[in-house]
Amino acid sequence: MQSPIMKPKIQPIKIAILAMGGEGGGVLADWIVNLSEEYGYFAQVTSVPGVAQRTGATIYYVELFPGADDPDVPAPVLALMPTPGDVDIVLASELMEAGRAVQRGFVTPDRTTLITSTHRVFSMEEKTAMGDGRVDSHVLIQQSRQAALRFVHFDMAWMAEKSGSVISAVLFGALCGTGILPFSRMHFEKTIIKGGVGVKPSLQAFGLGLSRVQSEESGYQPCYHRSHHEHSQYGRLNRNRFSHNCTNDERINVFLLHIRKTLPSSTHEIAAEAVRRLVDYQDPAYADLYLERLQNLMEQTGKHHQRLLCETARYLALWMTYEDTIRVADLKIRARRFERVHKEVRAHSKQVVEINEFFHPRMEEICDTLPANVGRWLSRPHFVNRTLTKLLSRGRVITTSSIWGFLLLYTLAGLRRVRRRTLRFQHETERIENWLQRIVIAAKHDPELAVEIALCQQLIKGYGDTHSRGLRNFQSLMGIIDRHLVHLSPANLRQLREAASADEDGNRLREYQQHLEATILEQSTKTTVLKRQH
Repeated sequence: MQSPIMKPKIQPIKIAILAMGGEGGGVLADWIVNLSEEYGYFAQVTSVPGVAQRTGATIYYVELFPGADDPDVPAPVLALMPTPGDVDIVLASELMEAGRAVQRGFVTPDRTTLITSTHRVFSMEEKTAMGDGRVDSHVLIQQSRQAALRFVHFDMAWMAEKSGSVISAVLFGALCGTGILPFSRMHFEKTIIKGGVGVKPSLQAFGLGLSRVQSEESGYQPCYHRSHHEHSQYGRLNRNRFSHNCTNDERINVFLLHIRKTLPSSTHEIAAEAVRRLVDYQDPAYADLYLERLQNLMEQTGKHHQRLLCETARYLALWMTYEDTIRVADLKIRARRFERVHKEVRAHSKQVVEINEFFHPRMEEICDTLPANVGRWLSRPHFVNRTLTKLLSRGRVITTSSIWGFLLLYTLAGLRRVRRRTLRFQHETERIENWLQRIVIAAKHDPELAVEIALCQQLIKGYGDTHSRGLRNFQSLMGIIDRHLVHLSPANLRQLREAASADEDGNRLREYQQHLEATILEQSTKTTVLKRQH
């Protein structure tokens, strides 16, 4: 008796889509479902929303099973969530989301095709890190390549922007180009057309994604320009970002000529961008103060300390353009910002776009914006202070696109003319001068330590609670320098700075500080004993 031939068990096609809000992840999932159901497949899609503020994407899970056009095939029971190690295709709208998929085990080297865009949208953890918290994109790409059976990656955000569509259409084209699903290009395009929304730009973006994958399969990789995202996030300061036409300003040209004549060539580019930034931030006299401070530093430390001059020039410019309430208001009412918002939401020229700003100023920021004497009085604990603190605790929503909202921020931005009289300006000026003096003192016996002191400024950034935490850590490091300058090595200060950047609470900084000061005390005691013995 012959044994019956066992038919291979048909498995569903399992697809996980990781996309952030506004990138069309739901549309992409619907396209895949509609495509499959139209051509003889059972299809099911579920979604798990991610939390807000870019800490996680929404996961759309799609399962496809053949036989929907065969009445003899019973409807299958399909899963509701992806299972680690059991996903055939992963589509990620951004590189970090591809990394998250790998971390969760959705991507495996024996079965998974991973399709992702290589552009970055920084997560909240990266943005709020005390130091440079960016994850290395090259590491993400390398790990994703090792984790997947097949890895398709390129800058899809640039293609979406070029075609006036969203990234989901490019992902749909890339999926078609891989040939994994049993449908032709015509089937994919008919699904987009049937959707009836944004058909023309979606088809264009679809074609770009498809062509890119097919060109890679054939061994030809077209040379695309660097994306807007790469320029804005990793490039140098863009001199066209400022609202003032600094390049044609006669005073700016005088500054640039002065820089070329007096400063070393290694600092020319940094100083030139700094001057443009400072004029945009305050006025030409403020840029003149910046160059004067650099000149004094160079006279006291010498021109031969190139790295010290470059790092000090960089961080001095950043510090002098600190983000106060005046600066924030100024940036929010610029014409280019309104143009960018209209472009991002793809609004037509006649459409009205409403922009709401969420403000939650602290009492300290209100005091800092006032004239120094008034700000000091208001910061003291009394009835007026307590009343205003209670009022400010609720926060405010200001519609910048309205007349009254715009005028309110315009008035606040106009306080730039009296910024030098504010309490914040006096505080920052005193801190900057003390920081520069420490650099000069350290440079006389250890230029590398002076460089590390200059780099400590990177701890101070942002505004509100972020600025307060960074300033607290910075002042802790400056106190250590003042107490142990002779015994402190560049490596010690570098480790202190890294510890300060490691966590918001400053626990690691306190641990390393205690260890370092105990070591310095022990070495100092031994030195004293040896001197007495001699």
